[in-house]
Amino acid sequence: MKKLYEKNEVWFAVLWIIVYCAATIPIRGNMGDESPLMLAALAAIAAGATWFVKANHLEGKYGLDRGPVHPERLWYFVPMIVLATGNLWGGVRMAYSGLSQLWAVLSMLLIGYVEELLFRGFLFRALLKKDGPVPAILISALTFGIGHIVNLLAGQANLETVMQVFFAIAWGFIFTLAFYKGGSLWPCIIIHGLVDVASKFSAENQTASMVYVIATIAVAAVYVPWLWRQQTQLAD
Repeated sequence: MKKLYEKNEVWFAVLWIIVYCAATIPIRGNMGDESPLMLAALAAIAAGATWFVKANHLEGKYGLDRGPVHPERLWYFVPMIVLATGNLWGGVRMAYSGLSQLWAVLSMLLIGYVEELLFRGFLFRALLKKDGPVPAILISALTFGIGHIVNLLAGQANLETVMQVFFAIAWGFIFTLAFYKGGSLWPCIIIHGLVDVASKFSAENQTASMVYVIATIAVAAVYVPWLWRQQTQLAD
């Protein structure tokens, strides 16, 4: 892994994303998010990626060594925090019962960590170094969103997947700009985890889900350009 990282950071990131998808898609499709095997697979990927970062002293590069650079600007994250509640707008109901709900919640938290480290950490930082901020932001955000098409392989309905793609693209831009401007990956990890956890307490309501998707896209259309205009904190 280290040799690939040193030779080509982009392919290093792509390999991690492939491993993540290959490990989780079959489990998610056949056993669901509530499976202990899903939790174990995510924990293994999270542990492996974290070990690589720590072993090579890359915490600073990937924004894992600090909170937001300017604590007085925490209010910058208010739109993200508000949107993180969107899965609950249509009502609250546990997706599973007993330990199954616990495994699902823990899996969602790990998905927030793993996906942010892979897409915003590994991939975005590699692209930022290679191509500069604009291509890096575009590719990282779009790849994250379009990557949700693989949920078709996990048995999701077409309409739900299309909604997820646009929803994820909007979040992809939000997370990428928040990391690029703030320099810390933790706000993205925390908010991403909360969004996914809330999905396991969401009552099925198609109207509320559509409102949430539209609201996320609308907020991103305003919030992302605003973040872009803020002073850059993340060194290229």
